[in-house]
Amino acid sequence: MSTSATAVPGPQPIQQLMAAATGYMASISLYIAAKLGIADLLANGPVPVGSLAGQTSVHPERLYRVLRALASLGIFTETAPGTFGLTPAADLLRSDVPGSSRAMAIWICDPFHLKLFSELPHSVKTGETTIEHVFGKAAFEYFASDPVEADAFNAAMTSFSRTTVPAILDAYDFSSIGTLVDVGGGHGYLLCSVLEKYPAMRGTVVELESVAPGAQASIAARGLSDRCSAVAGDIFAHIPPGGDAYIMKHILHDWNDEKAAIILKNCHKALEGKPDGKILVVDAIITPGNEPHPGKFIDLEMMVFCGSKERTEQEFRELFASAGFRLTRVIPTRSPSCLLEAVPQ
Repeated sequence: MSTSATAVPGPQPIQQLMAAATGYMASISLYIAAKLGIADLLANGPVPVGSLAGQTSVHPERLYRVLRALASLGIFTETAPGTFGLTPAADLLRSDVPGSSRAMAIWICDPFHLKLFSELPHSVKTGETTIEHVFGKAAFEYFASDPVEADAFNAAMTSFSRTTVPAILDAYDFSSIGTLVDVGGGHGYLLCSVLEKYPAMRGTVVELESVAPGAQASIAARGLSDRCSAVAGDIFAHIPPGGDAYIMKHILHDWNDEKAAIILKNCHKALEGKPDGKILVVDAIITPGNEPHPGKFIDLEMMVFCGSKERTEQEFRELFASAGFRLTRVIPTRSPSCLLEAVPQ
């Protein structure tokens, strides 16, 4: 009797190739399902596609074919002919569940993205940033001119923060920090969450002049105005001193090495006179070799929108060193991001 295990066949080369080749079809199908709110309509159990189409005012046979394709990927399941239910992946498309990824799916799969990525060959050939090639504006300048896409982007970032911030709080002990400064902290979601967990801590959000008032309003809404403030500033020109630690969540990946180093150097200057001062950076770390990691595709997103990149651990070490910092710890979290801790050299 043979004791050798029966080999389980993996994906055939043609299957792998076609999965990549048809990825944009899956993306736009996911966009349709997320935008229509199909997952919310399935919250109480499977529903016939005719009812789903009626509730969303779309063509039933066309909707069926879209959901059938997604079900083949494990997003939704056809529980009976023409009837669909949720899977764990589809459940994340519900708008009312903790960790909902609906806003992120809508943003990443938006036809706006498809338009930009159709010009990625130009960026690969020339090294130019794709959005500037297509629209003649840098990403954040473009968002200022397109409120629809700006709203989609901001909703996606808020959704991402709601997943990432609890993971950061679980992974890192902030208790030794008296004052924490959030550089480019948006409306202060991360900083306010840290302050709520550490009631002795004080904090400051540093943001653009156009963003700071919204941050101050959000801080007030969470009842933290007595311990937290928002100040307007250009982080490429000056970062205010006074913090024991400076934190940046998904900021450095927006910038190339030259500009990221300027931000870090300004943090270094702000920490003068703080022998125990440190910076904390929340970003993805690209894994080596062929290991799958979502950051390897978000890296393409950074190429398209910012002309920047996601970084490996070694690239972070070199970036920190160029600004006078030494990387001391890399702390994994239960999100796709890690927390990097660095101290002035």
